[in-house]
Amino acid sequence: MGKKTAAFILLITGVFLFSYLITVGTNKVTFDSKRITAMSVPSPEFKSLVWSDEFAGSGAINPEKWFHQTQLPPGGSWWGGLVQHYTDRASNSYVKNGYLNLVAKKEKFEDQGEIKNYTAARLNSKFAFTYGRIEIRAKLPAGTGTWPAIWLLNKNIDEDGAYWDNQGFGTTKWPICGEIDILEHWGKNQDYVSSAVHNASSYGSEVKNLGGQKIDDVSNEFHIYTLDWTKEKMVFTVDGVEHFQYQPSLKNSDTWPYDSDYYLLLNIAIEPDIDPNFVESPMVVDYIRIYQ
Repeated sequence: MGKKTAAFILLITGVFLFSYLITVGTNKVTFDSKRITAMSVPSPEFKSLVWSDEFAGSGAINPEKWFHQTQLPPGGSWWGGLVQHYTDRASNSYVKNGYLNLVAKKEKFEDQGEIKNYTAARLNSKFAFTYGRIEIRAKLPAGTGTWPAIWLLNKNIDEDGAYWDNQGFGTTKWPICGEIDILEHWGKNQDYVSSAVHNASSYGSEVKNLGGQKIDDVSNEFHIYTLDWTKEKMVFTVDGVEHFQYQPSLKNSDTWPYDSDYYLLLNIAIEPDIDPNFVESPMVVDYIRIYQ
């Protein structure tokens, strides 16, 4: 390499570095740490991404992927004496700066002939699947009486107002249809995350198939919640740390209704013992990815 060529290369390199330093100093260039620190790593068994929502941009939730479930059950309240209305309003569910926001609010709201003092959102996915790995990166709401959940129901559930029931698939009552709770968090037990499965052999307040773990700061920091679901078992983890595994020795319709299509639900429920000083709090989701 000649001296003139080498000098030219050094000059160009210097100009580039100077321009870069000026840019950093004036514009305070930052990196998208959420993408860098939360690389999605599929399991060896489930390698193909079959469905996802990255919640890009800002605005309304993608109606091709999600359905707002708002219809009250018979009796005018959600099961368990919950005290919220689920709405399809933008104030309760929206995408902003690449994140899904589900927001629970304290506000008087009338719908379907019922007045309630809290609102939130309940989403049903328009995608259903059997077996795979589901990965969610999220922050959870805070406040005694808040009850956020990310979970799965069999699309055959007979539940008026649910997306798949509206499509004609509703044939089987809960809990016989089966339910898979990837994560639940009760604000009265802050930072403890629980997973469970409900079926004809274990359900409701008598559920015995569950586990959980204490996580640092679930409401202010993102964590990755994962379910690996195969024909043999289910494994539930947070940030790669397992806290529950379901693998019944006897698989029949009571213990293992988990061999058909399930769909995803995201919601924030409000319990009757909600803190009277509660105003609002969001569930913030970075992404949801399903591998098979």
